[in-house]
Amino acid sequence: MQCHGRESILAIWLWIRKCQQRLHLSIRFRVGNGVFHFGSLSITDEKIKDVTRVAVEMAKEGGALISFEPNLCPPLCESLEKAKEKIAYGIGQCHILKISDDEIEFFAETSDIDEGVVRIQKEFNTPFICVTMGRMGSIVDYHGERVECKPFLCENTIETTGAGDTFMACVLNMVLENGWNRMDRQKLYEMLEFANAAASIITTKKVH
Repeated sequence: MQCHGRESILAIWLWIRKCQQRLHLSIRFRVGNGVFHFGSLSITDEKIKDVTRVAVEMAKEGGALISFEPNLCPPLCESLEKAKEKIAYGIGQCHILKISDDEIEFFAETSDIDEGVVRIQKEFNTPFICVTMGRMGSIVDYHGERVECKPFLCENTIETTGAGDTFMACVLNMVLENGWNRMDRQKLYEMLEFANAAASIITTKKVH
């Protein structure tokens, strides 16, 4: 497992933690039919964790879809056991899960992607699971409908930082455009194809 971005991500996150300790946050929003997305990094620090949990509850009350991705980054974790607890919380809250192949191996304790998805669904009843597999492409399991899409590989890739975020943004955009309850097999494939292509493009750009 690797933490892409390495020192830069760690430095930025430590700075955010220091700033958050000095802030009193008041959240007031109504999300309607939108999506509230969060990752396990936002529940690493205890104070930030409390704010995130309040935001998740308010988003649910506002009728939003909840999406989550683990963002597993061992240098930022208090311990790997704590990391698993935080990932379990996030998966337990979400309708849409984006998870990588190495995160499945870590959390579900299996290198078999399909078996890992089954284990997550069995424990959390997650209806929409997207798995990114790097050079192997991606898959989605939506209410038991499994769709796979090959990746777009670029020879001029510079770095992979931001590829996962780009992929997830495209997935959520397609879900909102098509409707949560109207994602058939063709639309699921088009969603993965679009997200894979966008993620591939972003790897050719330098992230500042």
